[in-house]
Amino acid sequence: MNTTRAIEAPAIQLRGLRKTFGSITAVAGIDLTIQQGEVVALLGPNGAGKSTTIDLALGLASPTAGTATLFGEAPRTAIAAGRVGAMLQGGALLPDLTVAQAVALIAAAHKHPLSVAEALERAKCTEIAKQRVSKLSGGQAQRARFAVAIVSNPDLMFLDEPTAAMDVEARRTFWQSMREFTDAGRTVVFATHYLDEADAYADRIVMMAAGRVVADGTPGEVKAVVSGRRIRASFDFDWTPDIEAELAELPGVRSVEHRGDVLSLVSDDSDAALRTLLSLHQDVHDIEVTAHSMDDAFLALTAAADAAPSARASLPSAGPSSPSVEPVETGPAHNSALIGDRS
Repeated sequence: MNTTRAIEAPAIQLRGLRKTFGSITAVAGIDLTIQQGEVVALLGPNGAGKSTTIDLALGLASPTAGTATLFGEAPRTAIAAGRVGAMLQGGALLPDLTVAQAVALIAAAHKHPLSVAEALERAKCTEIAKQRVSKLSGGQAQRARFAVAIVSNPDLMFLDEPTAAMDVEARRTFWQSMREFTDAGRTVVFATHYLDEADAYADRIVMMAAGRVVADGTPGEVKAVVSGRRIRASFDFDWTPDIEAELAELPGVRSVEHRGDVLSLVSDDSDAALRTLLSLHQDVHDIEVTAHSMDDAFLALTAAADAAPSARASLPSAGPSSPSVEPVETGPAHNSALIGDRS
């Protein structure tokens, strides 16, 4: 990793960033600052503008308006210095090379790369090092792309759907590799459809919809936009409209559902609701009280953006130690690695 990094410069700074394709607006004015050392998940439904934003930040596409800088410099300058790596959806590896040869090819373009063996080890690719790229499974190819992306030993890594085509075990292995990478203080921005990954591995969530940022905060802050807790319990009584109406009147209850012999309540006062429920129905059992998930927050925030594109999401602060939370508006194939000459 570059030991002469400019501490004062953010890893990524986007200002008024817009991108249109004819009448289609892919990115509708983004202001975003990501400091060095942050691990940031970029979330949003298909068409939210995540991949286009990454392309603009990397200088792979020209903005219609606004600016993007990496470490205070133009993206291409930072890339040429070897400070940026990327693993993109359209990334292709030369099919006739082995995995080790593909990694060595990129390493040769940099002055201070990792050794090929270390890049393969960090990406958990040692056992497939001698396999030809054309023979790799989807998950193996993703791991090979990661090895190619980190061999330059970058300070900043962009990952666009990095665990696509990976099974559960491969995803776990990949994120173990990423923890080793980020533990050294590197900056990582990753776009994913796996919300559990964002919740588990990101320090900060940036959620997009319709080309705009609709929420920006820690995972806890983002999930807190959905108030209340969910109470699940099994019951032995007959479910009737009167029972459903009774449960709807419990303290703070906002929704009542049941499936088979399991009821589900969402309440803004789960303690009082649960006490009242047990006083009325002592036969309720196997009780579970849970906070809302990232999935719940994702659905709520993107639905709000669809309903009111110009609305602003205000996230509750988790305290002075948490990242700052700013009010934000709702609303061609690339190579797997960026090759530069690291000085």
